[in-house]
Amino acid sequence: MSQTEGVLNPGDERVREILSTMRRVAVVGISPKEDRASRGIARFLQGRGLEVLGVNPVLTEPVLSAPLYATLQDIPGTIDVVDIFRRSEAVPPIVDDAIAAGAKVIWMQEGVMHSEAAAKAVRAGLDVVMDRCLYKEWLRLLNG
Repeated sequence: MSQTEGVLNPGDERVREILSTMRRVAVVGISPKEDRASRGIARFLQGRGLEVLGVNPVLTEPVLSAPLYATLQDIPGTIDVVDIFRRSEAVPPIVDDAIAAGAKVIWMQEGVMHSEAAAKAVRAGLDVVMDRCLYKEWLRLLNG
């Protein structure tokens, strides 16, 4: 386990398990802009056969043909991973929504950290990966 801002990230074996078993990923902060990491990772996940669910309350058109929702709680069914592409200060209400929606994992992309929200998610039974790029971890742990 590695420590980020006082919260322990899961070890490589658990992260590998999360990546290899996830099927439905909610990309919070998905962007229609080609150069944004959220769009690139959504495309990468779709290319691996995963169901990507876009979450962005200001968009009206789906991104990459992914279903688009205003909030996590609007998504029907199970959410395996909530991948957060928002500023750190925006994380607490996203974590609250993820807990209420029954998500299994919170994933905060590189540079996104919020130890209090992470601790709350862990207390609610969710795994939390913080300040790590899902794409880079996929390449590192699942060999592309």
